[in-house]
Amino acid sequence: MSHVLLVHHAPSPRLRRILEALEKGLAHPELEGIGVESVPALAATDDHVLRADGYVLLTPANFGYMSGALKHFFDRTYYTCEGAVAGRPYALCVHGDNDTTGAVSSVERITTGWGLVAVAPAVELAGETDADTLEAAADAAATVAAHLLA
Repeated sequence: MSHVLLVHHAPSPRLRRILEALEKGLAHPELEGIGVESVPALAATDDHVLRADGYVLLTPANFGYMSGALKHFFDRTYYTCEGAVAGRPYALCVHGDNDTTGAVSSVERITTGWGLVAVAPAVELAGETDADTLEAAADAAATVAAHLLA
């Protein structure tokens, strides 16, 4: 069985709705055979990363950057996992009040260093979420799982 690690920092109601959408996408009935581990960024460890076959990342855009919690996750796990996770699929979802560009680019620099493969464009959400934006997040997460089934 393949496993997806969903690493998230969802401190607000908006981000929790997005997290639920990501979890829903990973639980799609056509993705039977995929295990999912949803772990807050501050609790995720290198063991979580190394056990997973694919990744979904969720962060708010804070002051033009990823959240401190996700940055702390990468700080703790980067060198231990470097070289061990190359080629694995991932998707990124970022929510901000307006501009998410800096947060996306900061995460993409790290995932590039790890050698992860983006299997969907980063989902950049601003302001209030609606059914369409939540569906886009769910689809990106499901795409990671679908790549593991292929």
